[in-house]
Amino acid sequence: MAAHGELTPTSYIQHHLQNLTAQVGEGSFMTLHVDTLVTSLVMGLLVVMLFWLGTRKATAGVPGKWQAFVEIMLEFVDKQARDTYHGASKLVTPIAITLFFWILLMNMLKFIPADFIAVPLSWVGVEYWKPVPTADVNATLGLSISVFFLMLFFALRSKGLGGFTKEFLTAPFGKWMMPFNLILNIVEWLSKPISLAMRLFGNMFGGEIVFLLIWVLGGAGLLGLLGGATFGLGWMIFHLLVIPLQAFIFMMLSIVYLSLSEDSH
Repeated sequence: MAAHGELTPTSYIQHHLQNLTAQVGEGSFMTLHVDTLVTSLVMGLLVVMLFWLGTRKATAGVPGKWQAFVEIMLEFVDKQARDTYHGASKLVTPIAITLFFWILLMNMLKFIPADFIAVPLSWVGVEYWKPVPTADVNATLGLSISVFFLMLFFALRSKGLGGFTKEFLTAPFGKWMMPFNLILNIVEWLSKPISLAMRLFGNMFGGEIVFLLIWVLGGAGLLGLLGGATFGLGWMIFHLLVIPLQAFIFMMLSIVYLSLSEDSH
């Protein structure tokens, strides 16, 4: 990677927003975003390890600090899931826990300045590395498509193939309006995963751009350094709320969609 002094602000931002890719076939569809895949996997494994550490020495007596924290967080997510989902499935709470904590840890990578990751990687020949997986629309679409298939699973398990097909064709206007029902239901079902993905991606990608702009400002002399530090601190404090909020919204909407998929119109 070229030294930052040789990069214009625009090229600096473009450089940090470019993914490390690997081609596994012909066409753009066969291009893998290696940084997104690797970082997402690492964050997922980190979630598992952190919870395992909380349960490794679990006790029914006075819990340790980490065990207490894990129990509080799990009880919080479990309560939200139970209050929102009104079906009988026992899968909803594990799904909610996985979504919330996995997305939370991926979002928290935003707190690490981009150069703290990119520069060391450039020393070993890695030219590009986009550190925040949820700032990549491929990652958020992957999560939302997984939720979409879970919606189908919940709907088919609750209503059966016949009941699901009948409702898809006859609700909400009745059997005489079947073409309109079909169009409306297709739009409704497809809009849910797309809105889930774009909401999370838009917030994380926009925040990433602002962080990079502030980082560029910090390199413009002493005044820029003071301004960058001030704005950076303020934007980071703001993201202390945004980052968990976006993970919470994704989790809650996913639970709502799973609940709605089981309801009859």
